[in-house]
Amino acid sequence: MLDADKVFAGSVPENYDRYMVPLIFEPYATDMAERVAALAPSAVLEIAAGTGVVTRALAPKLAPTTQYTVTDLNQPMLDYAASRQPPDSRITWRQADAMALPFADANFDLVCCQFGAMFFPDRPAAYREARRVLRPGGHLLFSVWDRIEENVFADDVTNTLARIFPDDPPRFLARTPHGYHDTSLIRRDVEDAGYSLVTIETRAEVSRASSARIPAVAYCQGTLLRNEIEARAPGQLEAATDEATSVIAARHGSGEVAAKISAHIILAAV
Repeated sequence: MLDADKVFAGSVPENYDRYMVPLIFEPYATDMAERVAALAPSAVLEIAAGTGVVTRALAPKLAPTTQYTVTDLNQPMLDYAASRQPPDSRITWRQADAMALPFADANFDLVCCQFGAMFFPDRPAAYREARRVLRPGGHLLFSVWDRIEENVFADDVTNTLARIFPDDPPRFLARTPHGYHDTSLIRRDVEDAGYSLVTIETRAEVSRASSARIPAVAYCQGTLLRNEIEARAPGQLEAATDEATSVIAARHGSGEVAAKISAHIILAAV
């Protein structure tokens, strides 16, 4: 992962929330919210909350007395998440680095993180840091994307851009969001961080959009892939998006489109 793979700013948060969230994140956010609520925690820490898709799904399911701390490394993403959330006295918003959480030891019953672990520079260290702030008997619940070939629209866009830029293909999606998919490695990282009772479930969903244009814009303009495209061809972002649209339409149809997405859901106990 490159340092540039962690900076979500400018128009990326808005495009991310407008396009990426309904395209691929909402089904898994609903699932994560149900899993968290089933554990009935009294204090929850969310790491790498992004634009707040899990927060919006989880807050209504938590007890009135539950304390819910929502964090992200990127302040623009956190600001956008807070702007989308109704006023809620249970929620505290705080910019935080998962590698050095600004919280006391044994402060939470549950730490959750949807699709953020792929961005951690040292994943076992991040899991140990989450364990530090968990109380005895607490849980770490997180998700990561399966390999890119199991996430069809992401693979379509990546392959399209490889044809446009054959000498230096943009690899953000394969390198980072879909770069941490080996379940044996994930299990080893979590167990090395001191957790027990580690379970990993691979869950497939269907990504749907009203047109081929939606996934093309989502990936090309709502992720850090945008920066890679603009670095290779300034002023050609729309042209690259148009080409991705054409490829997706040719493969999946010119009307509504649907394709497989797949992720791993990990639960571990302290």
